[in-house]
Amino acid sequence: MGSKFLDGTALTIAIIGAINWGLIGLFRFDLVAFIFGDMSWLSRIVYSLVGLCGLFLITFYMHLGKRDD
Repeated sequence: MGSKFLDGTALTIAIIGAINWGLIGLFRFDLVAFIFGDMSWLSRIVYSLVGLCGLFLITFYMHLGKRDD
């Protein structure tokens, strides 16, 4: 992968998004909408960042099974 900082940041944002989806599924509670407002420009940025990080993390599949020699 590229930068460890970028990888870690993308993974952290994706985990935050996964926790938010878990809260929505289990309790019908959208944490992002609660904090930033229902579809405000700031919440849309957060949702977009989570989606972009998820797409970026697809590249992790290319590294599965590779050995660092």
